[in-house]
Amino acid sequence: MSGETLKGHLDLLLLAIVGERPAHGYAIIEALRDRSDGAFDLPEGTVYPALHRLEVAGSIQSHWAAAAGRKRRIYELTAAGREALQVKRREWSDFASGVGAILREMA
Repeated sequence: MSGETLKGHLDLLLLAIVGERPAHGYAIIEALRDRSDGAFDLPEGTVYPALHRLEVAGSIQSHWAAAAGRKRRIYELTAAGREALQVKRREWSDFASGVGAILREMA
């Protein structure tokens, strides 16, 4: 999938994954890849800056935790992030419905 196709939707995808349960960055990357059957096999250089941007915006927060002798940054949704996720889901639904209507007309 091209970067341009993903642009504008990455925040929604990240918020949805983190909204299910707190997770560290690599687990988020794996979840995106696995749940999309490989369509979203994103590099760390795409995901981590987006997570940082969401944290600065107040949609997620993070803390360090030790697991198996390693420190990992764990990300979780904030109250503002849960609200943002709801808004982005509605926007996506409206967008997908509009595109679907246009494509049905063309078929």
